[in-house]
Amino acid sequence: MSQHHDDVATSTPTATVRTPTSEAERSREARRVIGATFLGTTIEWYDFFLYAASAALIFGPQFFPSDDPTASQLGAFATFAFGIIARPVGGILAGHFGDRIGRKRMLVLSLYLMGGATVLIGLIPTYESIGMWAPALLTVLRLIQGLGVGAEWGGAVTMAIEHAPAGKRSLYGAAPTMGLPAGLMLANLMLIILMAATGPAFLEWGWRIAFVVSFLLVVVGIWARRRLGESPLFEESVKNEPAKVPFLEVFKRFTPQLLLTIFVAGVPSILSYIVLTWALSYGTAQIGYSQTSLLWIGIACCVLQIIMLPLLAQRADRTGLTRMAVLGAVLMAATALLFFPLFNTGNIWLAALATILAHASTSFAWSVVPPILTQAFPANIRYSGISMAYQFGAIAGGGFAPLIATSLIAQTGSSWSVALYVVFAALVMLACTLVLSRFRTHRDYADHV
Repeated sequence: MSQHHDDVATSTPTATVRTPTSEAERSREARRVIGATFLGTTIEWYDFFLYAASAALIFGPQFFPSDDPTASQLGAFATFAFGIIARPVGGILAGHFGDRIGRKRMLVLSLYLMGGATVLIGLIPTYESIGMWAPALLTVLRLIQGLGVGAEWGGAVTMAIEHAPAGKRSLYGAAPTMGLPAGLMLANLMLIILMAATGPAFLEWGWRIAFVVSFLLVVVGIWARRRLGESPLFEESVKNEPAKVPFLEVFKRFTPQLLLTIFVAGVPSILSYIVLTWALSYGTAQIGYSQTSLLWIGIACCVLQIIMLPLLAQRADRTGLTRMAVLGAVLMAATALLFFPLFNTGNIWLAALATILAHASTSFAWSVVPPILTQAFPANIRYSGISMAYQFGAIAGGGFAPLIATSLIAQTGSSWSVALYVVFAALVMLACTLVLSRFRTHRDYADHV
């Protein structure tokens, strides 16, 4: 039987996995998958962005004290980047076992890793208390966070889209993607509430509460995921013998697709991290905005993206993935050029407009990244392929975006250097999208390119 037969729309139940047998049962299971993947990715990204915001606002003086504020901030952002570096490792490991023993088990494990590391971060003493052990422990736990989130997104997208009916793959893929803005919104809301509730004590100990309460969220997420059945396409791929070492199979047989999807998946996160993470530090230190105001702007961006993603995904299911991705790349380049002239005015309303426009432009790309990645790899190596593309893209894209932006400002003294960096990245994504569209897709996706 051919390798691509695993992408047929039906599957045969196995003795070890509960599989819906009727149309009504399959519909109920699909709804559960949508809910569980959205909830799980929301929790993962809450933890991830909570760290990102804390790196921008808190961790510099707490864990990397220095007479030079820029050096202190670079130390905090470096640990943020270390978490990004760990993500491909988590993706490869989870993809290997997810393609061999099942998607569901790896998605549960990812929540354990991320939740445990996040709670422990909230309990680490500062540099003042334990010296170099503080940044060392913070870095280790950040690496564990990276492993957890690396295992998460590829599996959640694979699970959601493999349960999707024909013609709705972008829409189903939007469910775990919506977890990203939802997690960011939840993290920002938590920080705002704690700032108000703890006052001056927020920088000393109030921020820790946001990390510790992650335990409760993880418990809910694990409960939701344990109720799911396995992916029907995974069952079919197992029956036809899984790849022995899935990530090596991706490298050997799908190298062009992997390289192209890395840029397609990685570039949108550059603008996201620039305007919603790095701009927290830049806006407060260089322009003079209040932290709370910028966090509220971030929340508004998240609400807008949660609304936009399913609408754009539905549109992409009807008009094609490539067209929507190209439009996203063009809009990201345009809004990157608009962002700093508006943001640098010192007017909070213009800063809000700049941030909302820039972040909204990424929604056009994010609405089709999941199905574009999914169609690039067959089911027996799909978890691995998607995870590698997305996580290596995160390194090339968003992971180093705050560090690159901080360095560009320090070297050039101009925010235009950061804008041009984003424009160049968007043009690279546009080119990769067009090249990728020329590859033969799997037959159940061929009419959605």
